[in-house]
Amino acid sequence: MTNTKKDSKYKTIGEVAKILNLVNKRNGSLSTHTLRFWEKEFRQIRPKMFYGNRRYYDENSINILKKIKYLLKDKGMTLYGVKKVLNTNNSNIDELQNISIKQKSIIKSKIKNIKKIITTIKKNNG
Repeated sequence: MTNTKKDSKYKTIGEVAKILNLVNKRNGSLSTHTLRFWEKEFRQIRPKMFYGNRRYYDENSINILKKIKYLLKDKGMTLYGVKKVLNTNNSNIDELQNISIKQKSIIKSKIKNIKKIITTIKKNNG
């Protein structure tokens, strides 16, 4: 049985940039430099170095990169904020990605209403 590149356990930096849709808006090329920058900023990303110092990312690294991209690009967090989240091993990131902005707004509103009800009950029973 032969192992094809598509089935490989590791992905090249170009393949990962494509998976994450990191595209340079000016010329349409893949932004591999973004991955190199994140690699320096986030200690959780440690690609394997094979075949003449080329970077190869495993599934775990790719998942971490997806979280970083989501938090930085979609949620607008700072590098410091993302580092803090990653360092606390917050598993809720995956759940947050699946909730739309509208759903988040509805949930926040419901939580606020529940807090008001609890406060009112405490005042009436206190």
